[in-house]
Amino acid sequence: MATRVILVRHGESSFNVEGRVQGHLNVSNLTEKGFADARLVGQTLQGLPIDAFYHSPLTRARETAQTILEMLTQNGSKIPALVVNPLLIEISLPLWEGVLFDDIKATDPAAYQQWQTAPHLLKMDVPAADGQTQPFYPIPALFEQARQLWQELLPNHADQTVLLVGHSGINRTLICTALGLPPTQYQSIQQANCNISILNFPDGSLGSAQLESLNVTSHLGLPVPKVRKAQNALRLLLVRHGETDWNRQGRFQGQIDVPLNPTGHQQAQQAAEFLRSEPIDFAVSSPMLRPKETAEAILQHHPAVTLALQSDFCEIGHGTWEGKLESEIAREYARELEQWRTQPEVVQMPEGENLQQVWDRAITAWNDLVESARSDFNGTTRVGLVVAHDAINKVILSHVVGAGAEKFWSFKQGNGAVSVIDYPAEGPPILQAMNITTHLGGVLDRTAAGAL
Repeated sequence: MATRVILVRHGESSFNVEGRVQGHLNVSNLTEKGFADARLVGQTLQGLPIDAFYHSPLTRARETAQTILEMLTQNGSKIPALVVNPLLIEISLPLWEGVLFDDIKATDPAAYQQWQTAPHLLKMDVPAADGQTQPFYPIPALFEQARQLWQELLPNHADQTVLLVGHSGINRTLICTALGLPPTQYQSIQQANCNISILNFPDGSLGSAQLESLNVTSHLGLPVPKVRKAQNALRLLLVRHGETDWNRQGRFQGQIDVPLNPTGHQQAQQAAEFLRSEPIDFAVSSPMLRPKETAEAILQHHPAVTLALQSDFCEIGHGTWEGKLESEIAREYARELEQWRTQPEVVQMPEGENLQQVWDRAITAWNDLVESARSDFNGTTRVGLVVAHDAINKVILSHVVGAGAEKFWSFKQGNGAVSVIDYPAEGPPILQAMNITTHLGGVLDRTAAGAL
């Protein structure tokens, strides 16, 4: 078994509505919508085993946790008592707390811009004991807080499921520290009110962390999170193809052109219905049958969109491993197979590709797509659909958050899953959501765990 951590951000608060900085300030409460959304979280998590339940000491998180608990126990389930964990408190922004974001932007535009683009460098001069001031860096302090939480939490909850209710800042920092991402990537991961994110720790250690899902909001009536800023030039919906027989059997597919099986066609239709109301302006797919069939199903509801094919989005070439089960590969390539599981970036597939070759072709094609779409920015967000494969999607997600190929296994991609990546008119990309599989039967990813 693995340790599973379910992260929830508190519901909408009065300060969220007013557009005020909250931080450590504890004077805001949940709105009616905040309570309603917390009840939806509780309904969504009903039936999942919860072994421990922690929340931030701030009122908005406590009210969210209490509401979730009420829903979890409605059907008689035994849920552990709520425990306050001070390490789940929100980021401290002492000079801004209680102030409108718009006022900060107007009175201190340089600091506000730094918060948006390089928050790890933001410095606040706070009063010191000697009557002078001392520099305080909010983001590095929050990252240290998150690391301390993991150090205390994981050893005490081996092979358990833990529910944490926190805040936007601490939750995204917990995700960053679990994945080994530096403070420079703080703004690259988003957290909506009452979203659900899930981290798995297969061996119970921080180094084994895998992000199963990020910023899921479909239980709130939002299939994908809202576009966060008006100046976003581009939103890309990244989808993995539906299931094949070889996914189900655990065979390495690579560049053998295996079509969808009946479950895969159903998953493609479910993804199509899930994205039916989302605007799509253009679409690109790997030319292989399994993603192409998935893309065509989604575009049934978007008949004006023509599907373009991009060969650089083809799956990794596994060479002589293709068509084989792991047990068959292990007999001849035991060392390489173990490296593929633990150090994928160093493996050269026999008569196939290595991960750097996949990275080079996939990211070149991805960046070309982004540049082309951004060049057409006219003040409104363009939305593109990209349908590809497990390895391709993992490479793209690693690239988006500034990670290298060594983080390949840190991102889960289920068959038919949807991820959302936003690109502002200027600046780095934002991973809005990842591996949404709620349209396939629940908040946990229950799709085939087969080979690529």
